[in-house]
Amino acid sequence: MSNQSAGRPARPAKPRTPRSPEAQQRQRDILHIAMDTFGARGYNNASLAEIADRAGLTQAGVLHYFRSKALLLTSVLELRDQTDIEQLGPDRPRGLEFLRHLIDTALRNAEREGIVRLYAVLSAESVTENHPAQDYFRERYSGLRSFVTDALREACDLPAEAADKAENAANAIIAVMDGLQVQWLLAPDSVDMAASTEFVVTSLLTALAPEKFGPPAGT
Repeated sequence: MSNQSAGRPARPAKPRTPRSPEAQQRQRDILHIAMDTFGARGYNNASLAEIADRAGLTQAGVLHYFRSKALLLTSVLELRDQTDIEQLGPDRPRGLEFLRHLIDTALRNAEREGIVRLYAVLSAESVTENHPAQDYFRERYSGLRSFVTDALREACDLPAEAADKAENAANAIIAVMDGLQVQWLLAPDSVDMAASTEFVVTSLLTALAPEKFGPPAGT
């Protein structure tokens, strides 16, 4: 389906590929500055002028590397994803191992405030009309929902007819993790994202498969 349909803007082109090591480093510097700026102000309120000024460039200099503000945003989101992929490793874990990975991710997120803020701000902002990250977050949630649903079904040995229950539980886990990030950004000393995520995952596993994850009989 064309990205022009339903009033959506066309997907921007890829960034330029710098040849010299100096230009490659300059492009990386712009990305990290943009990540901080978008995370602090959102896409709509962040300006290319501010990003360029922090990078020691003109706006034309930034656009030489990224062609447009929308492309800069998608490049920042790809950088964020690359960080997650590197931490996940070459193979995606399955079942209980994947659910444990979600808890570990919540623990790591407490050490990377900038990435958490970027995700929280842009995911909320993406619901606005024609936001350039809307397709990105729609696809991300769809993929994550599928991964978590599969992990719950595998961990609980659920039959195919219980798919709806697993998907509802997956939606709850994702919602809890995203909501915890917002609470943690506002009051980091009052919110333990990993502990709360583990509590919810454990509770849902018990609800989906009490014979496997519930307390032993007679206790």
